[in-house]
Formats: sequence, structure tokens, C-alpha cells
Amino acid sequence: MLLALLLCYAGFTALCLSMDRHHGALLHSKPSPRRRLGLRVGGWVLLLVSIWPAVHMAGWSRGLVDWCAVLMLSALLLVWLLPYRPRLALILASVGLLVSPVAAFAVI
Repeated sequence: MLLALLLCYAGFTALCLSMDRHHGALLHSKPSPRRRLGLRVGGWVLLLVSIWPAVHMAGWSRGLVDWCAVLMLSALLLVWLLPYRPRLALILASVGLLVSPVAAFAVI
């Protein structure tokens, strides 16, 4: 479930950064249309890929339920961090993407 959590959090952070308001608050610039599209596509791809470890570990019936719980947990964590610790939200997403290959080997 760790891999699914890391991917979901990174996906939600990418979707968050694709919005002008959050991108400006976190990175102090407006995203270009190309960057905005890349962040949106990357965020959705990460969210879709995060289904795989959940289903792989627990099967389709339980895995989808676990994946929904991980989705809610990662979104809740991001929503709590954005107003109070925005830099920590970015750091966690970056570290999550760096650690996810290690977590992927634990799943396999």
C-alpha cells in the first residue's frame, strides 16, 4: 500500500500544481500552458498507475477498496499541508517519487 500512497500523493500534488493559484503560491510563478497540461496528464497518469499496486497486493475486490482509502488519505494529507506547510507538501511529493521505485521492488 505504500507504493499506492506515494503515487496518489504525487498525482494529487501534480494536479494541484496545474492550477494557477497553487502553482503561484508554491513555486512563485504562473505555469505555462504546456507545463499545465504536462502536470495534469502526469497527475492523472500517477493516479491511474496507483491502482496497480493496490490490486496486485489484495486482488480486485479488496484492492479497489484499499485504493479508494489511499486516495482519500493522500488527498487529505495534501489539503492539510497546503495552507500551513506548502513547502513540506512539495518535499513529500518529491521524496515520494524518488522512493517509489524502491517501494515498487517491495511489491514485486
